[in-house]
Amino acid sequence: MSDRDRDRELGMGREITRRDFLNGVSIAVGTSLLAGNPTWLKAFGVPGSPFAPEKDPGYYPPAKTGMRGSHDGSWEIAHDLRDGKKWPDSADDGESYDLIVVGAGISGLAAAYYYRKLAGKESRILILDNHDDFGGHAKRNEFQAGKRLLLGYGGTQSIEAPGNYSKVAIGLLKELGIDTQKFYKYYDQKLFDSMHLKEAVFFDKETFGTDRLVPQRGLHYFGVEFAMENVAQIPIAEAAHKDLLRLQHASVDYMPGLSPEQKKTKLIKTSYKDFLLQYVKVHADVVKVFQSSTHDLFAVGVDAVSAYDCAREGYPGFKGMHLPKSHEQNPEQDEPYIFHFPDGNASIARMLVRSLVPGVLPGHTMEDIVMARADYARLDDAASPIRIRLNSTVVKARHLGDPANAKEVEVTYVRGGQARRIRGANCILACYNMVIPFLCPEMPDKQREALAYCVKLPFVYTNVQIRNWKAFQKLGVSGIYAPGSYFSNVTLDFPVSMGGYHFPSSPEESCLLHLMRSPCEPGLDCKDQYRAGRWELVSTKFETFERQVREQLGRMLSVGGFDPARDIQAIMVNRWPHGYAYEYNALFEPLDRPESERPCVIGRQPFGRIKIANSDADGHAYTNTAIEQGYRAVREIVKA
Repeated sequence: MSDRDRDRELGMGREITRRDFLNGVSIAVGTSLLAGNPTWLKAFGVPGSPFAPEKDPGYYPPAKTGMRGSHDGSWEIAHDLRDGKKWPDSADDGESYDLIVVGAGISGLAAAYYYRKLAGKESRILILDNHDDFGGHAKRNEFQAGKRLLLGYGGTQSIEAPGNYSKVAIGLLKELGIDTQKFYKYYDQKLFDSMHLKEAVFFDKETFGTDRLVPQRGLHYFGVEFAMENVAQIPIAEAAHKDLLRLQHASVDYMPGLSPEQKKTKLIKTSYKDFLLQYVKVHADVVKVFQSSTHDLFAVGVDAVSAYDCAREGYPGFKGMHLPKSHEQNPEQDEPYIFHFPDGNASIARMLVRSLVPGVLPGHTMEDIVMARADYARLDDAASPIRIRLNSTVVKARHLGDPANAKEVEVTYVRGGQARRIRGANCILACYNMVIPFLCPEMPDKQREALAYCVKLPFVYTNVQIRNWKAFQKLGVSGIYAPGSYFSNVTLDFPVSMGGYHFPSSPEESCLLHLMRSPCEPGLDCKDQYRAGRWELVSTKFETFERQVREQLGRMLSVGGFDPARDIQAIMVNRWPHGYAYEYNALFEPLDRPESERPCVIGRQPFGRIKIANSDADGHAYTNTAIEQGYRAVREIVKA
């Protein structure tokens, strides 16, 4: 079959929802078509009119499909800055604030919230962000199924293990009106079990010689375990079948003669892949089964994740190892993974915005935020003491005078192709650590080097709207792990119903699938894999993602009656080349580095009136970390 015929069979020529438009008009449209319409003139930045796309009545980023996340238009200016471009002809906005926050993610929004709380309701705060929506990685994706709204998450998923949140982090959630215990009611933990839906593994013919869907016993958080009767179905060598069963069930000490602490040290510096091959001595096919199982958490495969980390996550092979007791309890496993709004943690960002800029979002509860529609035209209102300015990429933050004695910080940003300047008594950089050295070249070299140490984890969260999910019911699956495929995980969306939003619990209904991809290059160290993945994401077109979505879903689900040409209704690709914070992969980091010498600690030190707040600043990619770092930065301002 030719590529053209295969594309036709997959439905590449079919109409699906791709709302990459503003009020029905492409962003790239010529200005001649806009003549005579003053609203469009302002929205699209025609010379002589202010650039204000958010003021257009049709401006609503959550409903855009196609390429989202780090969308085109959000990253180009930052890359120009990296490549040495200057903006000497910036115009002075004549605006002055008590605080300027760079970054409208959860950390930046939390910092603004805490600053207002400590400095007073009349505090003037401006939040700048390079994206067309607020929330950072906490991204809301909206789809329409007839008159019914379907919600998905394009980044930060859930409130993970809230029982382990700090007083600061859980305190903010409570002040916003979030009661995590309510999710025990809103999240239907019995739905998929009541329908006898299980997890499965899809083995692809390119990696394993044939396409085959095999049920598994369950997921140990991120690990994989097969029932004995299912192992024989796995398309791997017969010797690998025996080794897989031994790995799962045998209680063997693979490092005899070492103390528990010595084993821990050894396992930290041994990849899980090498542990399997060199110590457990399994057939190489066993490694292929597990290779992508760590993508969800580490954004690399088992070749670049320590065996000790895999032991903590419940991977097989450690029953007889007698490791230190600490490895057996991972605090994140103490609570069920159910603390999830229908749009993920975008609801937290939306509740912060609702508190900061009244009138943008109606309501006052965690329930009514779910269906609330944001009025983006009110985000940057001159009458409001707190303003959020989207589509604005900061390119410089400098003290006006000696950083030790300066009274103001000048921030330069680019919006609508025009560089502009504003001033603030204080500035919090709640953006990526790696961009800060370019924004603040006057910082000490040691601090700039520490900030540049971070290499963020790239990943893709793709949401696909399908006509119904009867194929999943017929196959008896709710989620599929695919170790050799383009997307390593395909799952039905979380079954959450709250605040007037109802999860499509009948297989006859249209629903969302969540597909995850971590682009990486096995064999390199983790940072080089992240860099390679970043380049791949920036250079991959939406058409490629769409073709991979259709191809993979068709091959996985066709036995259940799924037809990608007929059943796919919309695709939203949330691309994050600079994704979650680097979490100091133990396999590649020094064992004896003191806390004070961690690059994230050195990098986040106050620099005059400039403070730093983001999850990078603590080296943990979690919402509670983002909140805590926002709080810390504000406390540093207060202390100064």
